[in-house]
Amino acid sequence: MVELGVNIDHVATVRQARRTVEPDPVAAAVLAELGGADSITVHLREDRRHIQDRDVRVLAETIRTKMNFELSCAQEIVQIALSVRPYQATLVPEKRQEVTTEGGLDLRPKSPELLQAIASLKDSGILVSLFIDPDQEQVRIAKELGAHAVELHTGQYAEARGVEQDHQLKRLEHASRCVIDMGLKLHAGHGLTYQNVRPIAAIASMRELNIGHSIISRAVLVGIKQAVEEMKKLLVVAG
Repeated sequence: MVELGVNIDHVATVRQARRTVEPDPVAAAVLAELGGADSITVHLREDRRHIQDRDVRVLAETIRTKMNFELSCAQEIVQIALSVRPYQATLVPEKRQEVTTEGGLDLRPKSPELLQAIASLKDSGILVSLFIDPDQEQVRIAKELGAHAVELHTGQYAEARGVEQDHQLKRLEHASRCVIDMGLKLHAGHGLTYQNVRPIAAIASMRELNIGHSIISRAVLVGIKQAVEEMKKLLVVAG
């Protein structure tokens, strides 16, 4: 069955809009786990626009499922990851001006910062996932770099409609087969919603989907526990 990772960044986004103490992403994580989340995802950005250092420390102590720590290759953030030792670290690209992550890592340059981050995280016993576009060359390089898993960027699929969405789904399916052939764990995420998630969850050997904005948006209306339960049911049916 496909596991559901719930990204709670946007709970912190609401809190930071007023620079206050609520809503607390730690409380959101507890409710998400009660709703059936298999892991909790947080992205500690260099500009600290939503999740804060305190959140990471407290979440590391309170999460009862698994912690998926999204991060750039910045040495400061890598050191924080090493100190809290999450179950999984997902390396992602990061731009200050972007609203949200716009695409996957480009692994072709094999930057020294990326190589060092992967090595440091692996040496600490942390499972390393690389967030990449659904491109077979990128998957092969991820294997060469020693990643344990890749998370395929589903943003183009999520934004497309009609024939173009079918094309993007096939692209994800082809990349997914390559991931499995390379012996890597298959994850996916970005822009997935209650309306478009089932075809992605149905991809053969899909291990984990990380979903944030859609669940938190639904939670504003029905509460986090119910919102997670509803998404989890969709994954169970698709699997």
